[in-house]
Amino acid sequence: MGYQHGGAGQGFLPPPARPASPKFLWIGCSDSRVPADRITNTEPGEIFVHRNVANMVVHTDMNLLTVLEYAVKVLEVEHILVVGHYGCGGVKAAMGNQNLGIINPWLKHIKDVYRFHKEEIDALEGADQQVDRLIELNVKEQVMNLAKTITVQEAWHKHKRPYLHGWVYGLKDGLINPVFDMDPGTHIDPLYEYNL
Repeated sequence: MGYQHGGAGQGFLPPPARPASPKFLWIGCSDSRVPADRITNTEPGEIFVHRNVANMVVHTDMNLLTVLEYAVKVLEVEHILVVGHYGCGGVKAAMGNQNLGIINPWLKHIKDVYRFHKEEIDALEGADQQVDRLIELNVKEQVMNLAKTITVQEAWHKHKRPYLHGWVYGLKDGLINPVFDMDPGTHIDPLYEYNL
C-alpha cells in the first residue's frame, strides 16, 4: 500500500519525503472511487490534487482558487486536469429536485449546465445516458471556468502554460475519456477575457 504501520497507537507513516515538483494539478470529484494517484499511476509529489463534489470550478470557492493560484504561480504546473467520472452522484442529484440541504447551492451550478444543454440531454434515451452526458458537459464547463480565471489568463499571457484538460473516468472499465482540451492562449468569449 505504500505506507508502513508505526506500531500500536502510532498510526501510519508516510513514505520518505522528497521535494514536491508536480507538473499537474488534478481537480477531481470527492468520490473515494476516483483516486488521482491510482488512476494516473503517479508517485507522491508528482500530482497536486484538489477534490470537491462533482469536480467543480466555482469562482467564489476560495479553497479552489487558493489551490489554483498556488499550483500555477508557485508550483508552475504545466497541465490542469478536470476529472469527472461516469455515474457521479453529485451530477445525478443536480438533475433532480430532492432537497439536499447545504449541498443545494453547490448543485445549482450543475443545474445551470443542465439548463444550457437540456434539449440535447433530454433527447437521449435512458437516465444513465443522460447523466453521463451531463457529466461530460459539466467537465467541459469547468474547464471553461478555469479559462475565465485571472490566474490562468495571466499564466497563459506570461508563461504560455498551463494546458487545460477535461477527462471523464469510467468506474466500470477504468478508462479515461478525454472530452475537452484548451491550449494556452485559447480565446474565449471576450466578455471573460482580461486586458493583460
